[in-house]
Amino acid sequence: MLLFKLFPSLLLSAILNIGGGLLAAAGQYSDASTAIDGKPFPPLIKATLEDLVSGLESGLFTSVDLVKAYTSRILEVNSTLKMVTELNTDALLIAAEADALRAEGTVLSPLHGIPILLKNNIATMDAMPNTAGSYALLGVKVPEDSTMAAKLRKAGAILLGKTNLSQWANFRSYNTSNGWSAWGGQTEGAYYPGQDPSGSSSGSGVASSLGLALACLGTETDGSIVSPSNVNNLVGIKPTVGLTSRYLVVGISERQDTIGPMARTVKDAAYILAAIAGQDPNDNYTSAIPFSATPDYVAACNYHALKGKRIGVPRNVFDITGFEEQYGPIVAAFNASLDTIRAAGAEVVDDIYLEGYDAIANATFEQVVLMADIVKNLASYLSELAVNPNNLTSLSDVQEFTQNFTLEEWPERDTGIWEDALALDYGNESPEFWSNYTADLYYGGLLGITGALTNLSLDALVVPTTFASTLPAIIGAPIVTVPLGKYPENTTVVPNAFGNLNNTAPNIPFGVSFLGEHWSEEKLIGFAYAFEQRTKVRNTIQPYIQPQTELVDIVNKRVTEGSGRAEIKI
Repeated sequence: MLLFKLFPSLLLSAILNIGGGLLAAAGQYSDASTAIDGKPFPPLIKATLEDLVSGLESGLFTSVDLVKAYTSRILEVNSTLKMVTELNTDALLIAAEADALRAEGTVLSPLHGIPILLKNNIATMDAMPNTAGSYALLGVKVPEDSTMAAKLRKAGAILLGKTNLSQWANFRSYNTSNGWSAWGGQTEGAYYPGQDPSGSSSGSGVASSLGLALACLGTETDGSIVSPSNVNNLVGIKPTVGLTSRYLVVGISERQDTIGPMARTVKDAAYILAAIAGQDPNDNYTSAIPFSATPDYVAACNYHALKGKRIGVPRNVFDITGFEEQYGPIVAAFNASLDTIRAAGAEVVDDIYLEGYDAIANATFEQVVLMADIVKNLASYLSELAVNPNNLTSLSDVQEFTQNFTLEEWPERDTGIWEDALALDYGNESPEFWSNYTADLYYGGLLGITGALTNLSLDALVVPTTFASTLPAIIGAPIVTVPLGKYPENTTVVPNAFGNLNNTAPNIPFGVSFLGEHWSEEKLIGFAYAFEQRTKVRNTIQPYIQPQTELVDIVNKRVTEGSGRAEIKI
């Protein structure tokens, strides 16, 4: 089976028999221009899961059409934004099978026949490599699908391809850029030229935002779902650690890693979370799930979910003193959003103080936990591989490969994080480790999120997403982020520290996050949905670049070429 890395992707385009097309200016397409056989259909950058299901059920288009449309859209913008590293060469066959089952009356779930993209550290048992962005893992084979991939396949979803990421989930270098990997190149965001896409689920953020699949999966250790969702105008759900399995996912820390959806709407994210949540004997953290049946996350999307709730605002978490120019627009939009939360019937308990946040901000507890965990957890992943062509068994092996393989760009992009991890003279079972981990739980929990929720009888906390990730990360608690606004046109462009991307610039989006206790995703989804439906910010922020291909183009081409049926051309 052939596999094509998407640079420049011309051969794959020919194989799929899909035209490339020119880049469209933002806002060029209206719903009328994307009508199929005269029936209105939204542009794919706006289309929701329920839109797609309706179109599939009515026969307006097929899953094969969807795969072709999304693939064409990826190929149009990938040379500029580099958000997708691989396409699944089995995707059209899988789509045809999904169409056949639907025609027979068999629909496996709401995701049946729907294309999804996965971050390139979530393993699949197919021709697509799972590299975590490194040549060190090129050619490896896993013994089976990761649990995340298996759950999506069971739901009937089409695994369309893999998205680029900050290499090794942003846990290699002190001197690098978000969205860069040796294997995938430099991902850029679509809202300003040279936009920093944030990390580490960078490609997932850009791809989902542009409608290159229904949605994407990302992974988070501290910010890697919610931060790219924040700057790419998305909803992101960072689940409680243990709600989604990490089996055969290249990770960092068993105590902080989690996998979740990055989608354009809260309800779409809820549908995907429902498909991937649940216990897995291959990940013992999932045994802590306190419910026997997965909550109905879709039903939680209730317009009135905020009514009668108490929502806390921990101001010290986003004190921007001295950084007003960079973060002032975010805090101003956040302050205005509190009126929306009040109008939805919630009581806003403002200006609460989280003592633990200030302690964590000046400590190294989290770094120690992550460094001790990666030494053990990466070795555990490597031990699971069925084929390991570079014979890598440890973090030390991976570091040696990286420092001796030119395309890994060492030493310009250093391996300082690994060097510090390997320099620890204790592991993640030692007393020294546990003193750091329990400090995380104390400051992040009792003196942080869970303490505030309990002591002040709060239902959730709300903060600008830019400042949301750390306390939930260190205690393994959930976050749901939803679009809030964008930087104004007069914003001063601020580059990233590496000097190759624009970190702050006009039109770059930002979001707001709801934080809660462990396993409170159902409640947080409701709050995020109630906020989203009252604000509907996402469609007011347009990317500067977006693909041209729509489903109508694929359907019309299929019809005019003769059969009127969705044909596979490989």
